[in-house]
Amino acid sequence: MSTPSESEAFYNKLRAQLYDTALWPSEYLYKFIVSTDSNKIERVESLFNNMGAVINTKESKNGKYTSISINVKMKNPDAVIEKYKEVTEKVEGVISL
Repeated sequence: MSTPSESEAFYNKLRAQLYDTALWPSEYLYKFIVSTDSNKIERVESLFNNMGAVINTKESKNGKYTSISINVKMKNPDAVIEKYKEVTEKVEGVISL
């Protein structure tokens, strides 16, 4: 996402889709990709501390990247989007899927 208006349009579309497809509060599966760096992985995981999240990590075949899947109960689509924004703001180079 290159400009603020593009990212806001993306989040607005995501918010609408989340309201249409689930009853809230609901389980939500976050997926992130980071370069395989224990500090970055720990930073992503720490942002979900004390939320009852189930976190799984898997290194890519060549070991260059690590995918992080986080299943956690969120109260509403706005909370989902705020967490995406928090992760992208606090972890350099993270890719949100």
